[in-house]
Amino acid sequence: MRIFICGFGTVGQGFAEVIARRSQFLEERYGQPVRITGAMDSRTYVLDRDGLDPLDLVARKQRTGRVGDDEYSDPTAVLDAAAYDILVEVSPTDVKTGGAGLGNIMHALNDRKDVITVNKGPLALRFNELITLAKRNKCKFRFEGSVGGAMPIINLCHENLRGENITSIRGIFNGTCNFILSKMDKGQPFEQALKEAQQMGYAETDPTNDIEGYDSACKVAILANSVFGRNVTFDDVKITGITGITEEAISMAASLNMVIRLIGEISDTKLEVGPRLIPKGHPLSISGTLNTAQIISDLAGPITVTGRGAGRLETASAILSDLISIMDERSEV
Repeated sequence: MRIFICGFGTVGQGFAEVIARRSQFLEERYGQPVRITGAMDSRTYVLDRDGLDPLDLVARKQRTGRVGDDEYSDPTAVLDAAAYDILVEVSPTDVKTGGAGLGNIMHALNDRKDVITVNKGPLALRFNELITLAKRNKCKFRFEGSVGGAMPIINLCHENLRGENITSIRGIFNGTCNFILSKMDKGQPFEQALKEAQQMGYAETDPTNDIEGYDSACKVAILANSVFGRNVTFDDVKITGITGITEEAISMAASLNMVIRLIGEISDTKLEVGPRLIPKGHPLSISGTLNTAQIISDLAGPITVTGRGAGRLETASAILSDLISIMDERSEV
């Protein structure tokens, strides 16, 4: 199985490391090696039909800031020159247009290649179009890591909860906001908590996508389409971020034995992200950077899943899960 990695930042490098760690397991399971035959970052690319050493790719990127010697202007031309079976698309998220990731995914699907992505932008803006394109071209299209990183939710709903009538999902889908609110629980002002999140690498220099709720809204739109079969985009989500939460509001919540958390909620009729009062001890009252979700179904009742919503190896583990699923399905044909 030949893989092309599009986007060689934190997650792309993490996935290359995971391929190196699991190479023997994958070859024993499928009777064939899994080879990375190409990789591309924002400026450069490298191709080798016989396979590239994953750890050499990572070392080069960390040493030089480049994954390859050759530069490009058109990423789809690089894909056309590559020999691959599965595109792993992990380029930066663009929630306004879908960015280069959208074009890369559509190009691969039109070329009848399977795709795994954690890129929220294309999924939050053009989900049903991408699903239709994949089905029409008989491609596998997986995106477990796009919601909750290592926290299993999409495949859980589609596979383990198959046959259930899922009526709603409520969850904390952004670890940065949860970290900030957890610090505010302990008396820190919002700005101080945000600065600490930035210093620790949880928040970007421009934290807008996190604190205004846009990142959570992308994930809510993806779950609405994937789990509930809706036809919505990021623009359909009612969004309220955490910038308006005051120390007084936190104190009032504490006096009621509650905390404030940024909650995304999805059902057949609801599509919202906003601060909510949560009783202490409730599964959605967790502190720190974890993501968590509570799935309500008619037979199994409430099911709660928790995991790390971001991170190098954590998100790469979700990509590995999707890779194994695709290879399992292909081996059965």
